[in-house]
Formats: sequence, C-alpha cells, structure tokens
Amino acid sequence: MLTDWDWILFDADDTLFHFDAYAGLQQMFRRYDVDFTHDDYTAYQAVNKPLWIAYQNGAITALQLQHRRFVGWAEKLRVEPQELNGGFLEAMADICLPLPGAASLLNALKDNVKMGIITNGFSALQKVRLARTGFMDHFEFVVISEQIGVAKPQPAIFEHALTLMGNPSRQRVMMVGDNPDSDILGGINAGFTTCWLNADGRAQPETIKPDWQVSSLAELQDRLLPDGVEGQ
Repeated sequence: MLTDWDWILFDADDTLFHFDAYAGLQQMFRRYDVDFTHDDYTAYQAVNKPLWIAYQNGAITALQLQHRRFVGWAEKLRVEPQELNGGFLEAMADICLPLPGAASLLNALKDNVKMGIITNGFSALQKVRLARTGFMDHFEFVVISEQIGVAKPQPAIFEHALTLMGNPSRQRVMMVGDNPDSDILGGINAGFTTCWLNADGRAQPETIKPDWQVSSLAELQDRLLPDGVEGQ
C-alpha cells in the first residue's frame, strides 16, 4: 500500500526512460557518414560495459568513462572523444521515450508520496529528458552520480539522497530500478525496501534479493495503488 512509504526513489535509464543506446549511436554516427552496424555495437559494448563496472565500483570517474569509450572511434574519425560523447548524449535526448506506464505511475503518485531520482546517467542527458517529458516537476530532487562523484551502488550516493530527504526512516523509503547490481544492491545496503523492475524476465541474482519484483510500471502502480487510483 502507498501509505507504507514516505518516499519512492527511481532509477532513470530503463526504469523511467527507454534507453536504446544502439539507436542513439546509429543516429550520432550518421553525422559522420558512418553506417554503425550491429557488429560495431557489439564491439562498442565490449569496451563500454567494463568501463561502467569500473565507474560503479569507483575505479574511474564519469569523465574518464565518457572519454575512454569513444577513443577508438575518435582516432578513426580524427575527432576528440568528447565530441563523440557529446553527440551521443544529444542523440539519446532526441530519441528519448518514457517507458510504458511511466507517466501514469508518476501522475498517480505525485500527490500521494514524495519522489526522487538516483541515477548513474550523465547530467547532460538526464536533465534534458526530464524537462522534455514534463517529469521534472514530479520529483523533489534528482541525484546524478556525475555531479556528486559517487555512483550506485556505493553507499555515499544513497546517504546523500537520505540527507536531501531529511533523514526519514529507511524502512519507509522504496528504491525502484532495473539494475540489480546498482539499484537493488545499493538500496538493500542503504536499508531501503527495494523493487526490481524486471521487464525482460531475467533470472534473479542469487546474492541480491529485492523485496518486490515487477515486470512493468503498470504492475508497480497496481501494487502501490490497489484501489485503482489512476494517473491524470
């Protein structure tokens, strides 16, 4: 029931917003007359994913991640890596779409519970997407790892959010996210109730056990508002 919570915190990418990196990269590379293929994307992810793990573990900074993932392409195209990274984030903002059920859920919750966002995404993209979708006004705060220098699941980013919330009872805070390794593990370690948005039917990690698991935001809305309150 919604009355069990003082705060509900959301991840952004693939929790509130569809994050189609392949489409974004294709759009960005078209500006350089590059036909970015699926094989190119596989090679990109072989570089990008370990960088994200290192970033979440605190081994590299956000700036280093954004630079290093485009070094190879920058050399081929004779441009700076930050130019490609900026173009990618701009393309991702251009193709931004909320996930199904996001608008209904947020509208249903906004007058009944306080909400915030904790995201490992980058400031340039997150702020534009929140503004374009009209979601910004639904949230009391947006905590972006790039701005505070610590990423989920590190405890400091959740403690920062707790301070912004005025240090409520941790048991009355729910963390909702699609990534078990950052959103759910971080929320568990912070003492929050956790809800895993598992839209793809992935197997649950043996060592990470969310309190709730839902397959869609519509299902989460039904669990939080079983009396059928609808978003306007």
